[in-house]
Amino acid sequence: MSAKGPVLVTGSAGFIGFHTARQLLGRGEQVVGVDNLNAYYDPALKKARLERLTAFSGYRHHTLDLADRTGMAALFAEHKPRRIVHLGAQAGVRYSLERPESYVDSNVVGFLTILEGARAVGAEHLVYASTSSAFGANGSLPFSVRQGVAHPLTVYAATKIANEAMAHSYSHLFGFPSTALRFFTVYGPWGRPDMALFKFTKAMLEGQPIDVYGHGAMERDFTYVDDIVAGVIAALDRPAAVDSGWRAESPNPSTSGVAPWRVLNLGAGRREPLMRYIAVLEEALGVKATLNLMPVQDGDVSRTEADVTETRAALGYAASTPIEIGVGRFVDWYRDFYGV
Repeated sequence: MSAKGPVLVTGSAGFIGFHTARQLLGRGEQVVGVDNLNAYYDPALKKARLERLTAFSGYRHHTLDLADRTGMAALFAEHKPRRIVHLGAQAGVRYSLERPESYVDSNVVGFLTILEGARAVGAEHLVYASTSSAFGANGSLPFSVRQGVAHPLTVYAATKIANEAMAHSYSHLFGFPSTALRFFTVYGPWGRPDMALFKFTKAMLEGQPIDVYGHGAMERDFTYVDDIVAGVIAALDRPAAVDSGWRAESPNPSTSGVAPWRVLNLGAGRREPLMRYIAVLEEALGVKATLNLMPVQDGDVSRTEADVTETRAALGYAASTPIEIGVGRFVDWYRDFYGV
């Protein structure tokens, strides 16, 4: 067992949580995983990820809902994890238009149980997932953590901004460091079926057209999952500190003069046209896509790009996987997993 005790990873059967837990286990950490295995998307995929984690002797799993206050308090009391990687949440921008209450339950009430647990064990560091969707109506690219996030376009984004504010208050009041990581469009093996790359691949292999929003004119900061996980673990290993260079009267939106708290972007630091992403997928699959061009969906933005200046300075972080490599690895995994 690590001298620092186990790391708690929430959402451990989810896409990014699975990859993060596996990386931590691979370097010899003891990991306590939490996931409720809900049916937002195919639970069989979550269970397949979980099977690969339980093969490690250092992994202990709890099937538990984050909003279960009693259950989560008992978990913290049992394992006393002082390092926490909170990746569990109700995911999906568009689904938040249909089921906003599920986002409040999981992402707000559930985050409160994490903060209370961190307070109870005297956490050494809480690292948690935020989102590039927090930038909302802000059209100034690249998105910098020094920009304001007062205008979210979805309930999902609003809950993540709430997480950042809640964490600041707890870090200030109770002294434990917290780091929010705003993820930009993450893709790769074991990805979520509701995300574009997964949906495109499935449809193209089945000879079906793909829905392309924004009439194909959208641009995204596509970030390969291994690059995201490298940033998550680098952040975990480098706890946030009080930024004494900023006075409370005029704080930097990404740090705090009164709390060991920070916000960092995790992205590739470049944007790719959606049509190029599709072209790379066509090449990897050997299949030409039939495009169903559609308008931008409610809550979506046309372009994203991460400014990773602060992330590079704080963590030495730089994403290194081009989409040609990342998309190819996803296709290889998809064909193997589904026997296509």
